[in-house]
Amino acid sequence: MDTIMIQLRESIAVKRPIQEAFAYIADFRNTREWDATAYAGEKLTPGPVRVGTEFDIDCKLPIGSVRIRYTVTRLEPNTLIELTGKCGLFEVVDLIALDEEAGTTRIEYQADFSFSSALKPMASAAKTGMERMGRKAVAGLEQALNDDFPAPAASSGTATADKLLFPGLAMFSRAGYTRGRKRWNPISAWLGDKHIVITGANAGLGLASAHRLAEMGARLTLVIRKQALAETLKQEIVDASGNSNVHIEIADLSLMSDVDALVSRLSDRGEAIDVLINNAGALFNPRQLTDEGLEQSFALLLLSPYRLTLGLKPLLAKAEQGRVINVVSGGMYSQALEVESLIMPAQGYSGSVAYARAKRALMVITEEWAQAWEDDGIVVNAMHPGWADTPGVESALPGFHRITRRILRSPEEGADTIVWLAAATEAGEASGQLFLDREPRTPYLVPSKREAAEQRDQLRTFLAEFDIGAHCETAA
Repeated sequence: MDTIMIQLRESIAVKRPIQEAFAYIADFRNTREWDATAYAGEKLTPGPVRVGTEFDIDCKLPIGSVRIRYTVTRLEPNTLIELTGKCGLFEVVDLIALDEEAGTTRIEYQADFSFSSALKPMASAAKTGMERMGRKAVAGLEQALNDDFPAPAASSGTATADKLLFPGLAMFSRAGYTRGRKRWNPISAWLGDKHIVITGANAGLGLASAHRLAEMGARLTLVIRKQALAETLKQEIVDASGNSNVHIEIADLSLMSDVDALVSRLSDRGEAIDVLINNAGALFNPRQLTDEGLEQSFALLLLSPYRLTLGLKPLLAKAEQGRVINVVSGGMYSQALEVESLIMPAQGYSGSVAYARAKRALMVITEEWAQAWEDDGIVVNAMHPGWADTPGVESALPGFHRITRRILRSPEEGADTIVWLAAATEAGEASGQLFLDREPRTPYLVPSKREAAEQRDQLRTFLAEFDIGAHCETAA
């Protein structure tokens, strides 16, 4: 059968090393970041991008919405990638060639669409629109690779919603994520020279973050509690991403002796830490004590990240720009900072309240560190993932999970802001802030929960002088 051809040809030049540009383009899921017609993308083949790797890209084209199955048919590292795409309406061959000269990478983009003769009227009518689409897409790629986006700021709609309790809470759902992503900038930053430490990396947000950051080329140190999971976890991430730079550290972060030992091991390695992601956490009901006699919520959720981050500060300062990301929770909005209540007694104990109080305190510490460490070149921010469907939420809050499961975010959606804070160039221009869906948010949806300066001073003193022996309890 005769075919009708539409050819697109575009050329751009960007100030990026060729290996960085190639790495970003070769992961064709990133099309959704720079091509306005692409609204979803999925990599179907595990491992590194190679000949035979498949992607599904959902696009809105002048001829209608289509899902295109792309297959990599040629691959010459840092030089050329060719993909063949097929859908019910056409076939397309995308050829992207790269060449570097004097620090500039030139990219030649070519797309050849083939329509059957039966679709000739549709193809002819769509030609002008598709040519315009091609120019716009390549201009989007140029913008993505130039990576010159403004410092993060809340949109007017978000700022208004945060002044009102219920609209602000509504953004915690999947709808908030969907709303937010419409305004997001691409993340083309190169992570191949970055070392990222993630605690609580074996499930939920930590695992989702580890997968995505491994795909982006980072060297990962993943901190988990159980040795039995180590080899399986490492192999899972290596197989999925093709990135073998994955190191596992075993530590029960509710035990300060394990935290201190972890700091010692990482310090002995001497490798600068570009990003520390304090993600490990759990909600404990009923009240429990650690083997060191500490109330477990306080130990794991507050004292542990405090002690770990302070211990690793020299390694963060060694990086070009160290970043700390503290994962907090929307539950903190319900609690004010009460230092004397951070270690909840057995009488009246509530796991969710203990969790929220610890996260409130961690948010305050985030702001304090950001100010104190500015001269050290360390950026410190907090994020909360919204309502995400993680194993921890399902097991610790079964009632909440049952009621909200239809509007919960996936772990990948909940972890998106962690990845953005770790990777995006512009995220390094903000410090001491709370982020949700890549936007700075108020730490106080309820004004009455704002603490006084004296309470901040009290928290600093309490944690700085914390002596485990003075605060431990006995099981009896």
